Amino acid sequence: MSEITRVLIEALPYIQKFKSKTIVIKYGGNAMIDKRLKSSFARDIVLMKSVGMNPIVVHGGGPQIGEMLDKIGKKSEFIHGMRVTDAETMAVVESALGDVVNKEIVELIQQHGGCAKGLVGKDSGLVSATKLNIGDDIDLGYVGEVDGVDTSVIDALEVGVIPVIAPIGVGKNGASYNINADLVAGAIAQALNAEKLILLTNTQGLLDAEGRLLTGLDANTVDKLIINGTIYGGMLPKIGCALTAVKHGVKAAHIIDGRVSHAVLLEVFTDDGVGTLITSNE
Repeated sequence: MSEITRVLIEALPYIQKFKSKTIVIKYGGNAMIDKRLKSSFARDIVLMKSVGMNPIVVHGGGPQIGEMLDKIGKKSEFIHGMRVTDAETMAVVESALGDVVNKEIVELIQQHGGCAKGLVGKDSGLVSATKLNIGDDIDLGYVGEVDGVDTSVIDALEVGVIPVIAPIGVGKNGASYNINADLVAGAIAQALNAEKLILLTNTQGLLDAEGRLLTGLDANTVDKLIINGTIYGGMLPKIGCALTAVKHGVKAAHIIDGRVSHAVLLEVFTDDGVGTLITSNE
């Protein structure tokens, strides 16, 4: 059997199973910087749409924001891994995410034969936000958390269109808020009752104490790994996002290695995948 035949046969049941299903993908990390990986990601998304799935892309853009701030001579400040966002920084965030990164992703998808539509979370109230408070003495400025998702904005798009969403929310006062893209992707996945939430990272996925990849876990097991300290540090926010999603109706969450070419396709369409699959306890 030829390699291409084997791959197609392996993919077929997944194509059939996930036809018409919504899959929310958080796009970030190396996959957004490396030219080869950017191209493979766009092709993955177009193929998913072509076989009847409904991919939705939510993107980050931290490095691009940092570059734009450097150009205007403004130093980036972080507290607990979050960018302190004053009014001037927020304007740069909106420009970097909405005007540069979002448009580049839309163009990439269209170059590979797809039809994409760029959306900024604050537009038409798609993502409503409240100011994130992490302590009485700490003010992160215009950093927010998701307060709600208006799915009608996505539902109103024409059939065949792939939404590409920048993670900027709008507060009740009309102010824009910079929100962690993982959290926006998770909230959108929950609101749409998505089949899958896929988070691209710069790591293999979840690793055990010996550094071995954990490929399949349920929510209870993940909770135990957090308690015993196996999962810690920078991976905790992503895990928290994935856990919240599967506990609120999303069928499965995947934390995958975005440094691998065609990582999304390999995770969705193959038996082995390229990361960690997290499901609910049901």
